[in-house]
Amino acid sequence: MSAPPPVPAETTELLGNGDTARASLEALRSEIAKAVVGQDPAVTGLVVALLCRGHVLLEGVPGVAKTLLVRALAASLELDTKRVQFTPDLMPSDVTGSLVYDARTAEFSFQPGPVFTNLLLADEINRTPPKTQSSLLEAMEERQVTVDGTPRRLPDPFLVAATQNPVEYEGTYPLPEAQLDRFLLKLTVPLPSREEEINVLTRHSDGFNPRDLKSAGIRPVAGPADLEAARNSVARTKVSPEIAGYVVDICRATRESPSLSLGVSPRGAIALLSTARAWAWLTGRDYVIPDDVKALALPTLRHRIQLRPEAEMEGVTPDSVITAVLAHVPVPR
Repeated sequence: MSAPPPVPAETTELLGNGDTARASLEALRSEIAKAVVGQDPAVTGLVVALLCRGHVLLEGVPGVAKTLLVRALAASLELDTKRVQFTPDLMPSDVTGSLVYDARTAEFSFQPGPVFTNLLLADEINRTPPKTQSSLLEAMEERQVTVDGTPRRLPDPFLVAATQNPVEYEGTYPLPEAQLDRFLLKLTVPLPSREEEINVLTRHSDGFNPRDLKSAGIRPVAGPADLEAARNSVARTKVSPEIAGYVVDICRATRESPSLSLGVSPRGAIALLSTARAWAWLTGRDYVIPDDVKALALPTLRHRIQLRPEAEMEGVTPDSVITAVLAHVPVPR
């Protein structure tokens, strides 16, 4: 998944509301680039998730700017963000909030937890027990938190960006399939190239402070109104019966793969169609083509399938299975 082509700035005044929103969201890449070197696919994936009202699982080794990426995105969109470090002793109430007794009024009052924000960074989510992991399920699916029987709505937009380390599993609690399926996308955040890493070091030697994004020159280039206009435009993006059938054929093919014990569910098919629509809109079209489906198939489906142990021992990966499926499913004309 590469970044979509930018909209020329000089044409922005001539565009409608949807196209103006597209131009604003395109400006995010250059704004975030002031703090984060490279990682265009991850930036685009986060924007796609916001457009689809979905959540993102970021996988990468420590030190590849996952936290900085989310903070820079929030600053560029003028959204509130909070970070929770998931640890083995973290309790569900530490995420959702709890009732606190007020001695002055002799009543209990609700103290919101960090989940009441626009962008929640759940750092190393697989280091906390399933009980605390599951505290996010209602928030991610229903956009609300229920405490003492009272549901409380979360802000809109709301996105959970959860991170996990792909190389260190000692003392971790792997996410169950039911929770993995709640993430719209699973994005890999790779190590930078040599040139990009030199750029990172040069910036730091010139005084760049990742904890002070204002000094890096990051400013809001879009806001909630632009995001809402963009979502409305994405909802009008046309999907032909042939494209819907193509998405279904891809997902059904994963269920028949001999390398998999678990294929993509109908929820995964809906997710792939949603992300393909968002990608089509970002690239400047009001209709979906097969290339849009192919572009988003890996990040949308790689965490929704489960390899058989024998296939895993042979070096098969989720990405290789999906790539093989894309190569064999007939493309509609």
